[in-house]
Amino acid sequence: MNSDTNFSHPMLHQREQCIPRGIVNAHPIVISHAHGSEVFDVDGQRYLDFVGGIGVLNVGHNHPRVVAAVQAQVERISHMSFQVAAYPGYIELASQLAKLIGGTNTYQSVLFTSGAEAVENAIKIARSHTGRPNVIAFRGGFHGRTLLGTTLTGMSQPYRQNFGPFAPAIHHVNYPDALRGISSEDVLAELETLFATEVVPDQVAAILIEPVQGDGGFLPAPVEFMQALRALTEQHGIVLIADEIQTGFGRTGKMFGFEHSHILPDLVTVAKSLGGGLPISGVVGRAEIMQAPSPGGLGGTYGGSALSCAAALAVLDIFDDEQLLERGLAMGKYLEAGLRQLQAKHPLVAEVRGQGPMLAIELMQGLRATPEDTALVQQIIDNCREAGLLVIKCGVYRNVIRFLAPLNTSNQQIDEALAILDNVLSIATH
Repeated sequence: MNSDTNFSHPMLHQREQCIPRGIVNAHPIVISHAHGSEVFDVDGQRYLDFVGGIGVLNVGHNHPRVVAAVQAQVERISHMSFQVAAYPGYIELASQLAKLIGGTNTYQSVLFTSGAEAVENAIKIARSHTGRPNVIAFRGGFHGRTLLGTTLTGMSQPYRQNFGPFAPAIHHVNYPDALRGISSEDVLAELETLFATEVVPDQVAAILIEPVQGDGGFLPAPVEFMQALRALTEQHGIVLIADEIQTGFGRTGKMFGFEHSHILPDLVTVAKSLGGGLPISGVVGRAEIMQAPSPGGLGGTYGGSALSCAAALAVLDIFDDEQLLERGLAMGKYLEAGLRQLQAKHPLVAEVRGQGPMLAIELMQGLRATPEDTALVQQIIDNCREAGLLVIKCGVYRNVIRFLAPLNTSNQQIDEALAILDNVLSIATH
């Protein structure tokens, strides 16, 4: 770091003056540029980025093929709005996503801008198809910050605050969590109780689930639970929606998290890493369900923007040409082995969990998470940053550290990150 060019503090002071406190920065730094798995702040300090724009950069920062695709597209057309006139990128991307998710089944795609938009539109489509109002989601799930997204989200703080009243006809049940003794059978029994006491199944439009809970703590849904959920929704004519916004595009070791359970959801929401850093999202689903809304019922001015479609098509090419799924799976195994070594060394690490390269560690000083654990995790995150590693927390109790490094992160970079974390954990427990 060049101490003569310390611009970060005045810029952060300016940020405090002109940006409301409601939007926070996990790290008090200002990033100047980035490449691959590394970012650099305006003072020249290098950091290993194991956040990846919160799961957006599975192909890494500024992948040359994404940059080239966007540069080429902006010279042709930067914005048209698909609701005014079609353009090739939207049509090609919609086609590829339908085949990627639906396989030989007839699936269709509609594109939006943010993950929350995708979730909201998936609910609209499910309600339109079924003629039913109710939706079931899971405690600990995260589905966006809009009013409906916040209602679907199964965490009270910081997302709900005093933002109510919330959207009606939304119900929550537990999500399987082995560490806390919540089994698949427990949750299925809770669903049956919900049907018996609160809402009959033939009034439920959809069940919305993350195959691995993201902000809720990187909890993978057991295979038998996903399969039972698929059978239950088919029995009652309920639309099964897989929220793959964080799990999609290789994050779990397969292209989509639901693939681990050998099921096929009715609707799938996608976003984040699809765009390689540009904002794009979508809903992909069975054609007979996707066709339910009448013309004009779906859309958005920037939905499936030409620039984002170009980036997304480049991302899909990168997965094919650079064998990114295989690289990500190998990276996840290497990182998991290192995290389990830290767990054996540091009793503070209560659990290492996740799927593929979507990994996290839960930290607890006792048998249950406490506010003291939450504060300690924040201190560990801050100390990691001071040592050159960016990570963020998650979990209902905010005592989980999650790792979302690009899938092409090298073993050498993982070793560096693990060494930093090892040192920080050693200091935290002494």
